[in-house]
Amino acid sequence: MRSRLFWRRSAAAAGTYASAALGFLGTVVALHVFSTEEFGRYALVLAATAFIQSLLDLTVEEALVKFGFRYTTREDWGRLRRLFESAVAFKLVGGVLGTGLLLALAPAANSLLHKQGLTTPLLIGAFLPLAQCTENVGGVALMLRGRYDIRAFFLIVSMALRLTAIAVGAPHGLTTTIAAIVAAQVVATAAISVAGWVAYRRFPQVESTPLGKDRRDIFSFVAQSSVATAVISLTAPLSLLVLGRVASTRQVTFFRAALSPQQAFAVVSAPARLILLTEQTRAWERGTREAVFSGIRRYMLGMAAVAAVILPPLLVFTHELAKLLFSAKNAGAVDATRLVIVAGAVRMVYGWTKSFPVSIGRPSLRIWTHGLEMVVLVPLVGVLGAKWGATGAAVAVLISSVVFCAAWTILFLRISHEPPPTQPPEPPVDAVPLEAALP
Repeated sequence: MRSRLFWRRSAAAAGTYASAALGFLGTVVALHVFSTEEFGRYALVLAATAFIQSLLDLTVEEALVKFGFRYTTREDWGRLRRLFESAVAFKLVGGVLGTGLLLALAPAANSLLHKQGLTTPLLIGAFLPLAQCTENVGGVALMLRGRYDIRAFFLIVSMALRLTAIAVGAPHGLTTTIAAIVAAQVVATAAISVAGWVAYRRFPQVESTPLGKDRRDIFSFVAQSSVATAVISLTAPLSLLVLGRVASTRQVTFFRAALSPQQAFAVVSAPARLILLTEQTRAWERGTREAVFSGIRRYMLGMAAVAAVILPPLLVFTHELAKLLFSAKNAGAVDATRLVIVAGAVRMVYGWTKSFPVSIGRPSLRIWTHGLEMVVLVPLVGVLGAKWGATGAAVAVLISSVVFCAAWTILFLRISHEPPPTQPPEPPVDAVPLEAALP
């Protein structure tokens, strides 16, 4: 059993790192093939689609994880089925709304951002929210089976398809590239949806039953998660769009390139966060709270050690790395990149904040902390970006990251000293035992 768990964790880590490397390579390819101006437009189109998708897409996957583990622990298979049925419906509605709004806004994109050449790529990119809407539902089904290693494999599939789309489309222009990315996303979503369906079918199949008293809690969880995810997901695209409004397309390119290390640092901790989300949610539902807190402390110590090792050489060789990865024509991103590297290292140590609120069933904590980050970041990007371009925007990223981590330090200390609930939640009377549900 222990060797199988080690294999799954190792495979999840390898898959996550490989997918991140492929995603980063896609950015590198685009930076080298596109001109500086064209890459700026590329970044703005993807930022706009991400912005609208985050604004309208309901985040049901976190409720699926939280309540999915609750129902599997209780062997309440009827409610588990209703939970998945509702999740798919909500995701489809969000995808349709996101695509519709992007199609409506695309004709005005050039005038809104004071740029040219955005309308046609954005009309095509408008279909990304619809193409991607059910991807995470399939991923959650795999996680509920404990197969985060297979989930990581499909991350590789998704990023490999996107890299291929960029490599094939970029030499033919921005519009072709966006069309290829949409096609790649359709294939990626179909693949993980099929795998998720197979994983879900391995649970005992019984008739769908009403969510009952959990209905209000689930909807509250979904609402809070959706607001939190919107705040999180909107932050980076909004900062890019704000910088695009107050600075040149060239500075947008430099800032987007400089953000790459932040993504790389997030990737370093991604396998651990994926495992934390799966195992700590299960532990919290079983009432073993201290295991969750001790796991976070070990995580922070480990990531702090990693940061201490990799941060000095990255700062020393930033100029050489930027020229190698971003090409010499984008060397203006070097100063901004150094600042983002420091911010990324700090955020890596606090990477547990993405899974912890979900595990303990308090997604509203992410609303307040990421909302605070956005309130600090976006105005500063507008002010400092107008004055110093990409470098000023990177200063805003560093300041907002420090504020975010300070807020979470206070919250974690308070939560870890809260008394545990007096009684564990009782299983519902209509739960179906596993033995009875099996054919």
